[in-house]
Amino acid sequence: YTQELYRKHVADKEELSAWQLRQSVEAMLTEFSQTVLDTQNNTEGFKASMDTCLDDLNKVEKEGWSMDEVMKLVRTMVKETQLIRNSTLDFATALKTAEKEVSQLKGELEKSQKDAFYDALTGLYNRRYLDSEIQAIDESQSPCLIMIDVDYFKEINDKYGNQMGDRVLKAIAKRLQEKCKPNATPFRFGGEEFAVLMRDTSLAEAIHQAEVIRRALEKVTVYDRRTNRSIDGVTASFGVAKLDHGMRRSDLLETADRRLYEAKRLGRNRVMPMQG
Repeated sequence: YTQELYRKHVADKEELSAWQLRQSVEAMLTEFSQTVLDTQNNTEGFKASMDTCLDDLNKVEKEGWSMDEVMKLVRTMVKETQLIRNSTLDFATALKTAEKEVSQLKGELEKSQKDAFYDALTGLYNRRYLDSEIQAIDESQSPCLIMIDVDYFKEINDKYGNQMGDRVLKAIAKRLQEKCKPNATPFRFGGEEFAVLMRDTSLAEAIHQAEVIRRALEKVTVYDRRTNRSIDGVTASFGVAKLDHGMRRSDLLETADRRLYEAKRLGRNRVMPMQG
């Protein structure tokens, strides 16, 4: 009962999906195992019945069985053969059903994984996936992190509405995907914040990547057909950090974040790298 309350009121969507998926797998395996066991029992019973029938066949001539007794034996053999045939057909059906359910569960698992690591609005990787990637990197990969915050986004929402704000975020995400180098992965960090994680790069290259994105965002235009209004030249502030020797992984995010807010303080629409 306590676990049921937890699932209803505490567990998040990803955790609940994982629990439901596990329950489905367990139910499928239990049902399939029972089918296998039933088929095995039926097969063993059929073998025992056939052994008895063969013994009786040997008695037909020796003991001079009547025609009625022989026909009764034949009917028994036919009946047992039909039973094992039906059992085999049931097992084949169970196999096909299990194959279909496995395929369905595979699709649900892929969707669950996508929901866990992708941002629904922009299609970019989300904060959870960024955190896992940062934990997996090490200094030998020469990682750099770019933190991005859209300037005056609250004013955009207040002036144009949340739907227009969402379209701005989608446009920014699309531009990030277009402008990021092969060794750079964009993320939606949350709200109007984005991030780009780079591997095998120098701080100078990461700064250049941030500048490329900054200039590209200045050219973004989002048009609202309903009101004939448009937003031109979205700007953003950038903080750039590199995982240097002796830094913890958590320092990478904290350093980039501090430089981002320094860029905000100095007037926005600029790139602020960490100080070497």
